[in-house]
Amino acid sequence: MTGPYTGQTFAYDIEEDVDSTSARLDREADALLLEGEGRARPLRRAVREDAGLVRDWGQDRVSRLRGSVEAEPVKATLYALALGVVIGMLAAR
Repeated sequence: MTGPYTGQTFAYDIEEDVDSTSARLDREADALLLEGEGRARPLRRAVREDAGLVRDWGQDRVSRLRGSVEAEPVKATLYALALGVVIGMLAAR
């Protein structure tokens, strides 16, 4: 019966394909991690910045809505009425 090879392992016996896909991906991942270390921002600051962007977006949308309601109040009223009817019908189910 034959068993596994149990002889001494030498460093030159280990074959590493430096150009393998796995090795290339490892190098690229390491480069991305090193590159990103300087650009990472603290979570609290990131949340504040994102909240500011959302607030600005919301204020812009409110001003646009207000302008279109003031420009065509009858049309806006009919849209609101239709939306109310649809919501009422869905709630009555």
